[in-house]
Amino acid sequence: MQKTRGRDSVVVTVLFILAVLFLAPILIVLMNSFKGKFFISDTPFKLPDAQTFIGLKNYTGGVAKIGFFNAFGNSLFITVCSVAVIVLLTAMTAWYITRVKTKFTKMLYFIFVFSMIVPFQMVMFTMSKVANILHVDNLVGIIFIYLGFGAGLSVFLFSGFVKSIPLEIEEADLIDGCNPVQSFFKVVLPILKPIAITVAILNVMWIWNDYLLPMLVIGTEHRTIPIAIQYLKGGYGSIDMGAMMAMLVLAILPIVIFYLFCQKYIIEGVVAGAVKG
Repeated sequence: MQKTRGRDSVVVTVLFILAVLFLAPILIVLMNSFKGKFFISDTPFKLPDAQTFIGLKNYTGGVAKIGFFNAFGNSLFITVCSVAVIVLLTAMTAWYITRVKTKFTKMLYFIFVFSMIVPFQMVMFTMSKVANILHVDNLVGIIFIYLGFGAGLSVFLFSGFVKSIPLEIEEADLIDGCNPVQSFFKVVLPILKPIAITVAILNVMWIWNDYLLPMLVIGTEHRTIPIAIQYLKGGYGSIDMGAMMAMLVLAILPIVIFYLFCQKYIIEGVVAGAVKG
């Protein structure tokens, strides 16, 4: 009994230390977002005081400098549309390749799995060139590029979950007169809700924070938040650290709120998608 309590105490202590290490950068950014830019470099780990505290000046200044609301709208549009397309189409793909047992579907599944291990840096220049040739280097076209890069993990998770759904449920629906498409939307898709939320959360966090792909595909014409924040860096390496800290807080705030509301589905969905079937 004492050994168990001692082991639990060690685990709790280690987890607490890890939590502090993970939260510390966020707290430091939040703390420094209320300081004058000249004090951030001198006292980065000190709480704002009467001398260093400047209220919301960093926030208002940063919003004006980078066109934050326009960038926020672009990021929101790309993220919401990309995630919706990824969830719907990869769920249908996973259902098809799981239920239809042929050499083609087996090969298709392994292609999706293989795409998970290919580094983005290997294909980014070719991809950007092809996107330019096909005229998909815009706010709408990048949605389908995200679909391509997000399909591997999403199909893998959905496939594992579909295997856990009894085939008799779908057969009963077909006997009642539904065609395969109706069966998918009326029976399968509602059952896929836990893993669909998990896939949505993982892709939202990835797409919202992504800098490299939007920079390569749409450049500065339609700035997303990560791209817009980079414009706080001036010539000769000068950076408005106060405004940058404030904009980083505004950038991570929506995703943190979204994650807190949906975090309970992540472990459930990942475990179900990975081991069931």
